[in-house]
Amino acid sequence: MFITFEGPEGSGKTTQFQRVVAALQAVGVDVLATREPGGTLIGEQVRDILLNRPEGAAMAPEAEALLFSAARAQHVREVIRPALAAGRTVLCDRFYDSTLAYQGYGHGLDLTALRQITTFATGGLRPDITIYLDCPPEVGLGRKQSQAELNRLDRLALDFHRRVYAGYQAMMQQEPERWVAVDATPGPDEVFARIVAALRLRGLRL
Repeated sequence: MFITFEGPEGSGKTTQFQRVVAALQAVGVDVLATREPGGTLIGEQVRDILLNRPEGAAMAPEAEALLFSAARAQHVREVIRPALAAGRTVLCDRFYDSTLAYQGYGHGLDLTALRQITTFATGGLRPDITIYLDCPPEVGLGRKQSQAELNRLDRLALDFHRRVYAGYQAMMQQEPERWVAVDATPGPDEVFARIVAALRLRGLRL
């Protein structure tokens, strides 16, 4: 099974992702945990360019989308597909929905073109389940301000993050059978319990 985690900035997505990985491993599930951008040597180098380097501030949205997709192509070929072929359960912290949300809805790039690029990069691979941590941008960005480091996307204007949030809502309406939305505004233990309950309903042993 291929499970992805999505959510706006400050939703607690990565924390919950790590907790679910640990919970599955604790009951003996053979889990591969990975992330985007990243997951490979090439992908981690691209991640640094995209998120951390100061010169990235001048990056065009089109270049941003193509770099994310290039890292994804390597990730799918080198890591995700081999793990799935070996019968492992793959959990990924972000996947192509992030590109549609951030570069498509957020930056306003053509969604049809982005979907074509995504299909090319992934060979048509789709997640079985996508857990979405639902957190309004005002709440999430407020949480992020208390953290020591903000990446380049964190620093973009609130209107950008509102468009990203609206984009996620639109995508969930388009594919309701794949998405599981979990309210991310309560405390982390309650959020985790809701995720576990949702995954059990989808047949995971947790």
